[in-house]
Amino acid sequence: MSDAQTNAAAATLAVTGSTGVVGGLVARALADHGVPQRLLVRDPAKAPQLAGSTVHRSSYGDASAAAEALKGVETLFMVSASESADRLEQHRTFVDAAASAGVRHIVYTSFVAAAPDAIFTLARDHFATEEHIKASGMSWTFLRDSFYIDFMEALVGEDGVIRGPGGTGRVALVSRADVARTATTVLLDPAAHAGRTYDITGPEALSFADVAATISRIRGRDVTFYDESIEEAYASRAPYGAPDWQVDAWVSTYTAVASNVMAPVSDAVETITGEAPESLETFLQRTPR
Repeated sequence: MSDAQTNAAAATLAVTGSTGVVGGLVARALADHGVPQRLLVRDPAKAPQLAGSTVHRSSYGDASAAAEALKGVETLFMVSASESADRLEQHRTFVDAAASAGVRHIVYTSFVAAAPDAIFTLARDHFATEEHIKASGMSWTFLRDSFYIDFMEALVGEDGVIRGPGGTGRVALVSRADVARTATTVLLDPAAHAGRTYDITGPEALSFADVAATISRIRGRDVTFYDESIEEAYASRAPYGAPDWQVDAWVSTYTAVASNVMAPVSDAVETITGEAPESLETFLQRTPR
């Protein structure tokens, strides 16, 4: 075994979600910093091949596999699981496995305005996960991400209209790249961020009308926003045949914005990383289509 392989095998930092965007960006940034890491993935064949890393098969719902993969790990980057009806149960299983394996510190990607009665329904699971982590005895840092800038164009229908009951509410959108930069910085010195909860936002709060206007200007296409009623929102999404919990999540994406609960702009990204987060306009200019 080479020195690099030995260091990777002995890595005390573990990263989940490396086959996804945020986790993948974090894993690559850590590799660029020369930090040995364990990549915990469901399918090892899809894991990125990074210097100083080892790949371990693990899933949030498999307590024994997770505990085995996490033995000797001190710091764990836990990207929230994919949206599902049992996501909270998966999170709790994984957190318990981490605690039993001796993990000392979890850095968890949560959500802005997470609360037991959050308007955005999925933010309730994030709050419950935070509480479970706090009760585990492990040290923690919570990165409460806002809605992603990256998904805004996906909200535009084929007719060029963003539809939802968002009213004139605003949201401080953030790019996944800025989330990953912030997480990487925290993981390089987790003790400095122990017991801290950070709202991870972009530099401005935008309404959906603002989002539509920005996309129109940068992309050179006609995009508008239509403020649906709650009844219209459920009716327009009914043809997808999605389960009730998912439709509730889709609709509450907009009603949460309408409430302005996600409007506050945080300086956490710049304070932690030393670099200001990008705006929707900057993101669109950086990602031409």
